[in-house]
Amino acid sequence: MNTQTTELLFELGTEELPAGSLLAMAEALQRAVIEGLGHYGLVFGSSQLFATPRRLAVLVNELALEAPEKNVEALGPPVTAARDANGEWTAAALGFARKHGVEVETLIALPTPKGERLGLRRTEAGARAAGVLPEILTTAVAKIPVSKRMRWGRAHHEFLRPVQWVVALLGDQVLPVSLMGVASGRETRGHRFHHPQPIGLAQAAGYERTLKEAYVVADFAARRDSIKSQVSAAASAAGAQAVIDEALLDEVTGLVEWPVALCGSFDPAFLEVPAAAVISSMKEHQKYFHLVNAEGALLPLFITVANLESHRPETIIAGNEKVIRPRLGDAAFFFESDKATPLAERAEQLEGVVFQQKLGSLADKTRRTVALAGWLANHLGADAEVTERAAFLAKCDLVSDMVIEFPDLQGIAGAYYARHDKEPEGVVTAVEQHYWPRFAGDALPNSPEAAAVALADRMDTLIGIFGIGQPPTGSKDPFALRRASLAVIRILMELGTDLDLTQFSQQASKGFDDGILGDDAARAVTDYAMDRFRAWYEDQGVPVAVLQAVIATGVTCPAEVDQRVVALQSFVGTDAAIALAAANKRVANILAKSDAMPTGTPDPDLFEEPAEQQLHNSLTAIEDSVVAAIKERRFGEALAQLATLQIPVDTFFEQVMVNSENAAVRDNRHELLAALRNVFTGVADFALLGGTGK
Repeated sequence: MNTQTTELLFELGTEELPAGSLLAMAEALQRAVIEGLGHYGLVFGSSQLFATPRRLAVLVNELALEAPEKNVEALGPPVTAARDANGEWTAAALGFARKHGVEVETLIALPTPKGERLGLRRTEAGARAAGVLPEILTTAVAKIPVSKRMRWGRAHHEFLRPVQWVVALLGDQVLPVSLMGVASGRETRGHRFHHPQPIGLAQAAGYERTLKEAYVVADFAARRDSIKSQVSAAASAAGAQAVIDEALLDEVTGLVEWPVALCGSFDPAFLEVPAAAVISSMKEHQKYFHLVNAEGALLPLFITVANLESHRPETIIAGNEKVIRPRLGDAAFFFESDKATPLAERAEQLEGVVFQQKLGSLADKTRRTVALAGWLANHLGADAEVTERAAFLAKCDLVSDMVIEFPDLQGIAGAYYARHDKEPEGVVTAVEQHYWPRFAGDALPNSPEAAAVALADRMDTLIGIFGIGQPPTGSKDPFALRRASLAVIRILMELGTDLDLTQFSQQASKGFDDGILGDDAARAVTDYAMDRFRAWYEDQGVPVAVLQAVIATGVTCPAEVDQRVVALQSFVGTDAAIALAAANKRVANILAKSDAMPTGTPDPDLFEEPAEQQLHNSLTAIEDSVVAAIKERRFGEALAQLATLQIPVDTFFEQVMVNSENAAVRDNRHELLAALRNVFTGVADFALLGGTGK
């Protein structure tokens, strides 16, 4: 076998690719190349991806030129079926030999657990990299996720953007690959302006260095780090701090090949416009990073990242300052224009905005949300009047010019307009915060009124969409129901309220006219929301078994579920928990096979063994206090008391034959075990814990 190694370079050169898709496409290409090498047994040392607006590339280091030899064993028909009565080879034997390209006489008998079978053993040469790489690379390109394909050329080639060049080098040799009408070679391209001429690559090694000399930082991560450092340095030079949004940083990284951060400014008069609108205008439309002072207040400065190194950077800065002025001017105009109409008067316009065809307009949704939020106010200790007013105004900014132009300002713009209209501060806060949390890990509403509106808005959507039979699927969730259900759970958990999801969803269902929702809408939403707990706790390292043991009790109050899970997670892994979990599983199995339906009412007069009486006495001694602790949600205390049953439970199973031949005694022992199980399942179904540890 050839043990030599070399480098593999594959680069797909294109017209400018969308920044948002760039990294995912490069990662998919790298992953597919590695999978292809693995399929053929070609080992390598490391791999590196590259991604710029004009290229996707993968460099594989220390790639074996040849895969190891393989010992192949193939089994054919049973030896007894290999020859006929006359000793001639059967069709099965001949067909097997023909399939593997050997003479039938060379086949041997191979032992198997089911008897000897005709077969062969041979050593096959490993795949040669040069021979299989064209197929691997072609397949890898086909696996790149492309959301919307472009067509070009007479042959109607398709990709996200037209392919301009292909580099495929194994060491210093060009691999024959043809992709979308372009044959592979060794020529790459540098920066479109700084180095427009083709660059010949002598070999795969040195690719990154060669491109850097041509003003291209090909490594996505390195380019991202460079931008982050440059932006921070430029902000510091201006006596400010840059606010670096990670998503914006990724997008800007996907827009440039040779990043140069430049600091510009805008008219301080625009600071009279809500800061969120100014920031949105700069970030969404111009891809600028905004700057703040030490107190976090917005400054009339921005940083743009140019895609070239100019001898006259002031010209680029001036151009960006000129471009941002009309954008900020639009925001200022919308802000002043919107304030002329009180937010409450916009409620009528919601009648003409469809929320969902079967569920009516945004005005219909608002009426339902107001009623549900008012009901919630009583459960959350919120001011009902403030809550209902906030719910009434919550969606009114959706028809304002500001939000139509800057959709990410919904809620924020409404809060500004509500404050301008002299609405109570509690209303202002709830209007803005009813969208919280906007994403995983985001802040939660910080007032009971805001929480009530946030919960009512989301539950109305969940009940409505589930009620018309359009739950989210694996790939489609147009109403963001996963995020909505997680938000409901997080808010209710944080509030620590007794509000139950079953009760909540049933109340929300009452807001819809008869005939709109299916009969099981409330149950479906409750089940769906409870399923979201799994992902929530997995992120916190809580075993799934712990959550399942709690949910098996039938509890659907998020705050109580969390309290039980926290207590149980601290308990599992102890000797008592492990022993009791095993015992409860044994109890569950015994009761499942019981002919009777034990309710947990044993008769002490039927006890025959001391261990029965001991278990009954121990159980009776703690039963009332455990029930009281559970009722008051002192689950840790309840578990501590249950732990005292470990010894009497172990003794019972060591000394007592549960399934006695005496039917009355047997049934009574089942009743005792049912009583034991009833006490345990008051906290969680221990039988589901198994050997769960910390």
